[in-house]
Amino acid sequence: MRMTKFLLILLSFSIVTACGSPIEENMSRKVGDFSATTQNGESIHLPEDLHGNYWIIDFFFTSCKTVCPPMTGNLSRLQSRLEKENLDTKIISISVDPSHDQPKVLKKFSEQYQADYSRWSFLTGYSFEDVKELSIKSFQSPVSNIENSDQVAHGTRFFLVTPEGKVIKRYKGTKAEEIDQIIEDLKKLKQS
Repeated sequence: MRMTKFLLILLSFSIVTACGSPIEENMSRKVGDFSATTQNGESIHLPEDLHGNYWIIDFFFTSCKTVCPPMTGNLSRLQSRLEKENLDTKIISISVDPSHDQPKVLKKFSEQYQADYSRWSFLTGYSFEDVKELSIKSFQSPVSNIENSDQVAHGTRFFLVTPEGKVIKRYKGTKAEEIDQIIEDLKKLKQS
């Protein structure tokens, strides 16, 4: 009787483990439908246009004086690592200041970070309310205007999204060492 009970527990554990993710997930959200324009003036629709790809997403704006430069620098390093590791993963940077960050502004900004547009897109072309809603509902990341300022308060996380458009993990975007964790997680996901 004890042996049977032990085997049932072992079997249950094996089934749960087999169905689980190969990485430690800390989120479970679906990316809502979102239409935007890239730095090249092309239309993009999330999540459908990225279906079939893993992607990393962040929220930023080009005139940010605090967290955006280190975050974007970290994404530039991530872009290099993805290429080096041969990981087909997209990077999406969504502006939280769409009235200022028009495609030409995004293009000039992104060139400073050696963006490879086949892998990394910078988005605009929506209202502030639309990006605020996407950030809060899909990524649990608040966005708000700062009174009497040209700055916008936003989260500093990078988010890992599955090929099906599900947000499964967040990382600290201002921490360079998080790039190693993102690469490790993507390798595990690609192997599973």
